[in-house]
Amino acid sequence: MLAGALALGLLAQGWAPGTAAKDEAAKERATLASVTVKAVGGADTAAFDGVVEAVRQTVIAAQVPGAVVALEVKAGDSVKPGQVLARLDARAALQTASAGDAQVRAARAEFEVATREVERQRQLFAKQYISQGALDRAEAQFKATQAQVAAQLAQAGASRTQSGFYVLTAPYAGVVAEVSVVLGDMAMPGRALMTVYDPAALRVTAPVPQSAAARLATGDTAKGTRIELSGLPAERQSQTPTRITVLPTADPATHTVPVRFDLAAGLGVGLGVTPGMFARVWLPVDDATDLRIYVPAQSVVRRAEMTGVYVLDPSGKPVLRQVRLGRTAGQSVEVLAGVSSGERVATDPQAAARFGKAGQ
Repeated sequence: MLAGALALGLLAQGWAPGTAAKDEAAKERATLASVTVKAVGGADTAAFDGVVEAVRQTVIAAQVPGAVVALEVKAGDSVKPGQVLARLDARAALQTASAGDAQVRAARAEFEVATREVERQRQLFAKQYISQGALDRAEAQFKATQAQVAAQLAQAGASRTQSGFYVLTAPYAGVVAEVSVVLGDMAMPGRALMTVYDPAALRVTAPVPQSAAARLATGDTAKGTRIELSGLPAERQSQTPTRITVLPTADPATHTVPVRFDLAAGLGVGLGVTPGMFARVWLPVDDATDLRIYVPAQSVVRRAEMTGVYVLDPSGKPVLRQVRLGRTAGQSVEVLAGVSSGERVATDPQAAARFGKAGQ
């Protein structure tokens, strides 16, 4: 009875279960350290995400149907020009080629007989033993046999050429990037079997806003352009492109222009740069018009594949938000996307995570 009366008294005073915990969480959020994000100018470069590509990358496909009976390479192997990559079942093609060779031999035998026969007919005509009509018929038979031999030779050559389609070879020195089949698979014309690329010539392709692409085309921002390859050792991450190519196309949805930045030769051979790697392109920009957002480096949260910061909502509750980061400047890091100017970011991610759970 006493406990019930106490509970009724507390409810009469405005107390409810969980109210104390929520009030405590609110007090903790009020003391949560945070900074207000502001857009600042004066940046001398702008970052654009790109991807590493091979200048020469070839998809190896079959020209004829056939079962895969041998795979001579695997993904990651280096190959030389003309090296055998795979073999298809060519038994039927080889038999057809053998039949063509036999027909060529038979046609040549008939041609030898026709050659001797026309020579005899010419001698007989010279002695006036046969008429002009008989000689003409012999000449026609000789030419027909000669044409038949040529046709059989061409057909046999086509059969031999087609039998060569069952052996797939490397078009140039490179690296096998992918093998898309296994032994026993049926290869069909046009079906990709494997991919080979040349590691000696790589480039970075990045979508660049039209205004920046226009300056690149005129050479205004070619100087000072650099490529950041985060997969390389720290001392080799920054690379200077050897050539910049602005493609004459634009994406109507994003209003960006694809730009190619050729990398120095040897990066794919000595340092392990491969197609598909992430790259960041830094281009000089106009200081007066470029605004950047920076947050304290200590406020960044990295969890597996996710990078984010805790942003305080209007009630002061920390909410984890995914962001895309740019370059680091001292104790601050640039935020390319995910946070807007004027928002508050918690500087202590661990405390923000605790407060966020306490408020749930």
